[in-house]
Amino acid sequence: MTQRVSVADVLLRLIGAAALAISSYVHLHGAHFYSSLGNTITQADLFYAQGAVAALVALWVLVTGNRWAWAAVAVVGAASFAAVMLYRYVDVGSIGPIPNMYEPSWQTNEKLLSAYAEAAAVVVAAVALLNPALRQRRR
Repeated sequence: MTQRVSVADVLLRLIGAAALAISSYVHLHGAHFYSSLGNTITQADLFYAQGAVAALVALWVLVTGNRWAWAAVAVVGAASFAAVMLYRYVDVGSIGPIPNMYEPSWQTNEKLLSAYAEAAAVVVAAVALLNPALRQRRR
């Protein structure tokens, strides 16, 4: 059975996927700079994991546009945005095997671009999840 996909749904999917693709690119592209930060788990490991998860969720929402995919977009975007803001403004220190990722600058490795993209992913996911036309179509 084929379902019709509205223009609004396609636009939201493209914007949400693009936002996570930007976040994925920034993390995967810059991960190698952090390979020496950490012992058990390096900051590079965390960047590679975030980049991979963001890419997979971007593809998932692009292909399906279902409620679970949008929820994943919101979670990945919010977690990534929270991490970049926390480690930009607070020197948390190491937490168990997680290294200290404090970096009090917006100039490093497209960090600001990533933060904007992650915030956009959360906003677009909220719009998609709260849009009555999209919710009704998915029932």
